Amino acid sequence: MPLNPIINDTTLRDGEQTAGVAFTVEEKCAIACALAAAGVPEMEIGIPAMGDEEMAGIHTLAALALPAKLMVWGRLTEVDLDSALRCEADIIHLSIPVSDIHLQYKLRQSRDWVLAQVSRVIGKAASSGRMISLGAEDASRADPLFLAQVARVAQANGASRIRFADTLGVLDPFTTYDAIARLRDAVDIKIEIHAHNDLGLATANTLAALRAGATHVNTTVNGLGERAGNAALEEVVMGVRHLHHADTGIDTQALLPISQLVARASGRQVAVNKSIVGEGVFTHESGIHIDGLLKNASTYESFDPSELGRQRRTVLGKHSGSQAVRQAYSLLGVVLDDEALTARVLTRIRSHAMRVKQEATADELHGFLLESLALPSGCSNTPNPT
Repeated sequence: MPLNPIINDTTLRDGEQTAGVAFTVEEKCAIACALAAAGVPEMEIGIPAMGDEEMAGIHTLAALALPAKLMVWGRLTEVDLDSALRCEADIIHLSIPVSDIHLQYKLRQSRDWVLAQVSRVIGKAASSGRMISLGAEDASRADPLFLAQVARVAQANGASRIRFADTLGVLDPFTTYDAIARLRDAVDIKIEIHAHNDLGLATANTLAALRAGATHVNTTVNGLGERAGNAALEEVVMGVRHLHHADTGIDTQALLPISQLVARASGRQVAVNKSIVGEGVFTHESGIHIDGLLKNASTYESFDPSELGRQRRTVLGKHSGSQAVRQAYSLLGVVLDDEALTARVLTRIRSHAMRVKQEATADELHGFLLESLALPSGCSNTPNPT
């Protein structure tokens, strides 16, 4: 695996292809600036062949002169190439299907036609002096020998990178590793993994591809993208850091603000339990967990939330224990050193959680304490259902 895998974030291209999502130029500029400031080295920013409006947005982004390489996307055709060459992009990415099912039913073309198209259009693209990337659409369902042949022809005609697209998200980490390792053995061109999340495996497959020799990875903020989306930027960055012990060069403290920015711009809320950036990721309720955390945070956290500029919090609920109750009340300036009283308060808290399905407020906690103090020792304080 490369020591410093390069992230090519495609939030502004594939992320915007999420059904119903459309960024304004101002939103695109804000997202691009945030990504560049965080250290994202490459961004895929649009599709020139879509027309003048899209082209104008690409020109606006290029005019920002961000410290990141900008890539534009097109089909492997001379028309799309001509549109791409009108943009001030550092990298031109041209995509063509490579699976037999796509060739037969979508393009109605042969493998020989693909090889001829790669040779002709990639050769013309490379003669422009731009950095050229070839996209192998549906590579995960292609004949591995044919895919390697396509990669060799692309490289021979000036491409510096091939994008292995798991277009339908049909791979798992094991088959991803095998596919990328096989391609890595067959060619010495740079390999970029583009994983879709249809089976919830995009991040896992991306990390597996890196272990097998991929040099670049595609991500989107919050995992945006067509259908179930793409590998999430925040997950890949933290996975590379903690599982591969490598560095993407991206500031992890910036991941949450970028996630919130993209959530607002896309109109797509982040799930509470979304890994890395979800509101609930560092929230604990279980008594066993909180007891462990109070003794040593590493018992129930694989990395410190401060890496993301976040803090852990505890919630009092049905699964809370006496330790959590004492800690919560200590934050309110109340010392609970009476075990019987603590047990009565805990019973009241659990009952509240079962009834209203929400964490108790500070005022409610004070009320529970007063109610429990008023009860004789040994009495139940289960509230009247009314």
